[in-house]
Amino acid sequence: MPYSVSIGGIREAVDEPSSRGTRVLADRLWPRGLRKTDLGDIVWYRDASPEPALRKAFHDGTLKRDPFFKKYLKQLQADPDCLIPLMKYARSGPLQLLTATHDPQSSYLNVLVQAIQNALQAEDEACADREPSSPACHAHLDHKHLR
Repeated sequence: MPYSVSIGGIREAVDEPSSRGTRVLADRLWPRGLRKTDLGDIVWYRDASPEPALRKAFHDGTLKRDPFFKKYLKQLQADPDCLIPLMKYARSGPLQLLTATHDPQSSYLNVLVQAIQNALQAEDEACADREPSSPACHAHLDHKHLR
């Protein structure tokens, strides 16, 4: 099943009313110059963003782009539960991940989008004969007794 997960900038999203779906600010740090009241319907979820040490190494130049993306992917693979809220949003309709970076289209969000889509696909395949549960860890359970 195809899911709609897109990427955008937080500043543009704050200025635009939500058309449909869920908009999630996925940065670990709060964007400068924004108040929480500015977000409106935008959800702030930082548990799936790069860990502080990884983010700092990338920003100070110690870690280049490709190694940063690989380490970030390993971080997500080590904690797949951090994707569960985002998977639930994607299952309920279009999901837009937002960041305060200057170029959202070339940011870490590309890795996050791919991780979400891969997790959704894996869960769909594991639950081919029953309704997916998102969390993936419940996919192997028989929920027929709950109906």
